[in-house]
Amino acid sequence: MNKMNKFVLLLLTIAFSVSSQAQEETMAKTMRSNGKIYVVVAVLTTILVGLIAYLVRLDKKISKLEKE
Repeated sequence: MNKMNKFVLLLLTIAFSVSSQAQEETMAKTMRSNGKIYVVVAVLTTILVGLIAYLVRLDKKISKLEKE
């Protein structure tokens, strides 16, 4: 990738992040007013706990295999 492509990619990333922040702010206000933000937080927490539990379980299995 040459320098020009990297620069264009950087500009596009910045542009998308700025526009998405404005959309997220209005979406967050709407969800808070409707009370749906708690559902989003609950779903994200459930996914995160599931991933952590999976990684702990996987680590135990790998440790067991390493001992053998």
